[in-house]
Amino acid sequence: MKKLFGKLLGEAKPTLPRSEPIVIVSGLPRSGTSMMMKMLEAGGIPPLTDKLRTADNDNPKGYYEFERVKQMDKGDTAWVADAPGKVVKVISALLKHLPPGYNYQVVFLRRHMSEILASQRKMLINRGEDPDKMDDAQMGMLFENHVRQVEKWLAQQSNIEVLYVHYSDVMADPLTAINSMSRFLGRDMDVRAMAEVVDPNLYRNRQTEQAAA
Repeated sequence: MKKLFGKLLGEAKPTLPRSEPIVIVSGLPRSGTSMMMKMLEAGGIPPLTDKLRTADNDNPKGYYEFERVKQMDKGDTAWVADAPGKVVKVISALLKHLPPGYNYQVVFLRRHMSEILASQRKMLINRGEDPDKMDDAQMGMLFENHVRQVEKWLAQQSNIEVLYVHYSDVMADPLTAINSMSRFLGRDMDVRAMAEVVDPNLYRNRQTEQAAA
């Protein structure tokens, strides 16, 4: 009889209590996500990272990555069960593969496209790769279209809250940005420690006023 009612009413999928949301740091590559991970760690949120990708000249303070995140599009999402209450970096292209059944708070980094492209170009050169394999204008257009699609998708997800943070705003006025994040996350953060993470010396691909005009 129980099986019959189950078929008639539809089997209810077991759900686990999710006492804490998962904090996600996201954005385009080279948009400041590693800095944001370090800030949130300093603020008191433990990061989910395996430390396999070590610091280098492109990210001298570390990447804060968790390699299994890169396999979400292949179905590896079991690690998410250990993520509530923590912060993990997920590039924008993989956000849609986050499993349902969890609540997410996404801190999405925005950055001037010219700065992203300049930073990526330097990274490719440092790695001995061809920085001209795709035209900057074409790459910028692809990135901008991608971000619009991601923002539209995020707005449709009932289990995801999003705070958009601009990299240049964090560099110019860390305390205002940090207070905004603290309110969004609903946590008492170590504001002083977070502000100390912001290093203007690492803002090496700053968009000039002339370029921004």
